[in-house]
Amino acid sequence: MDVDSLIVGGGPAGLVAAVYLARFRRSVVVVDAGPGRASLIPRSHNFPGFPDGIGGTELLDRLREQALRYGARIVEGRIEAIERVTGGAFAARSSATLINARMVVLATGVVDIEPDLPNLRNVIRSGLVRHCPICDGFEIQDQRVAIIGVGAKGAREARFIRHFAEDVTLFTLAGEPQSDEDRASLEAAGISVVEEALAAVEVARDAIVGLQTADGRAYRFDTLYSALGCVPNGTIAAALDVERADDGMIVTDTHQRTSVANVYACGDIVHDSLNQIAVGAGQAAVAATDIHNAL
Repeated sequence: MDVDSLIVGGGPAGLVAAVYLARFRRSVVVVDAGPGRASLIPRSHNFPGFPDGIGGTELLDRLREQALRYGARIVEGRIEAIERVTGGAFAARSSATLINARMVVLATGVVDIEPDLPNLRNVIRSGLVRHCPICDGFEIQDQRVAIIGVGAKGAREARFIRHFAEDVTLFTLAGEPQSDEDRASLEAAGISVVEEALAAVEVARDAIVGLQTADGRAYRFDTLYSALGCVPNGTIAAALDVERADDGMIVTDTHQRTSVANVYACGDIVHDSLNQIAVGAGQAAVAATDIHNAL
């Protein structure tokens, strides 16, 4: 298969890039490795144009339909190998086909580091376990909120969530201790900190409703946030030897170009990017337009 652009990743950013490139009358194929973190969103209320919210799966279905309508191809599978070939193009092999592309867009996203909790994916879909207070802090107003997080990141997330809820407890899992500065700021904000390791999880009807620590204490809550960070899906970025930051995310310029000519990146995989669907969509539009102009 010979195309103008290969998009690696079928999440929101990759699909928006496909829509733009297809509407630019460019041949484009998306290689989609399967459900990513967006598919777990129970309902997003801050994505523009959906005042009643939209579920992650529904949004992905709509974006796929839109991309296909304008001529993009979507192939299920993974890129198993990719290399630069003569003339600056790329040869990629997926589990489904061979692809020769003039341009590549990396929209491979990230994987959340999850706590060891039962039935996790289902309770994420139910909205009980959350990852993004930027997305849904409005929905947890005045609830009892537990946060699992360590070090400075856990403290930052707890302070952010405290804006929406008064009853906030940070569980550090006996991990990296808080700095004196973070301890002081958490105390000033009225945020409780539990440093004991978890011993048990209380589940009712497949819903997590409480945590028990090693010292025997039990804590009940309405919502649990996981603030353990994420890791990039960086295998293809590594294969192409694009520049990545210390966190493993891809470094891009203002046109979403990477350090390797004709390779672009958009979405959560981009360094210093706000992990929001709207941001990924905007980056995809920028990347696709620059690709069209370059072609």
